[in-house]
Amino acid sequence: MSYMLFASRTALLATLALAGLGACKSVKGTFSATPTAVITKRLPPLEITADPGPLAMNDGALPEDPLRMFKAELQRNVVEPTDTATYGYARLVVTKVHTTRTGRSLQAAQVLTMLVPSVFGAPLEWYKTDIQAEVQLMNASGELLGTYTGKGTSNVKVAMYHGYSQTEAPRLADVLALREALGQIRPQLDTAATRLRPLLMAGGQVNNPTLPTSSR
Repeated sequence: MSYMLFASRTALLATLALAGLGACKSVKGTFSATPTAVITKRLPPLEITADPGPLAMNDGALPEDPLRMFKAELQRNVVEPTDTATYGYARLVVTKVHTTRTGRSLQAAQVLTMLVPSVFGAPLEWYKTDIQAEVQLMNASGELLGTYTGKGTSNVKVAMYHGYSQTEAPRLADVLALREALGQIRPQLDTAATRLRPLLMAGGQVNNPTLPTSSR
């Protein structure tokens, strides 16, 4: 009887822990926070699009996350603000993504110890995401002016009190990896801005916000 009580209590604690409880770290604001690192010479306003590629098949990021992050990055750090007129397209394409979960064997060990280690910060597992992405810059006609590539990686801990929940950790891992990839691309755009700006302006204003089919 005592063994059954022990097993029942252990299972309940494990369920609560793996559900994330309410005491895990909050990710509020993390998904929308964008580092401020303005390039030397901003580009003219652009139509901003995103193709999540294989990230759309991942269990982490939501469908709207890549475009929302890309818009925030460009509007804060790369392009000039605008009310209406735009002078080309900026397209984010996620080309590769790989997520691994490590340390899951720790969960079994913690169940045997009534999850006491997790209460003191021991992790239940980690989510690690590696992403490769590229940013394509095109003029108003859809002519490709440049492609810039970056890679990002993340390692997000799942733990009670001192980590993130299993609900939020996969999404956070994808978002942080993509943010790092965009951070690698930013200085490339900074270097290319002097060349890109006159080419974008010379191409005129965008009449149709939808990227021309020939450039997809």
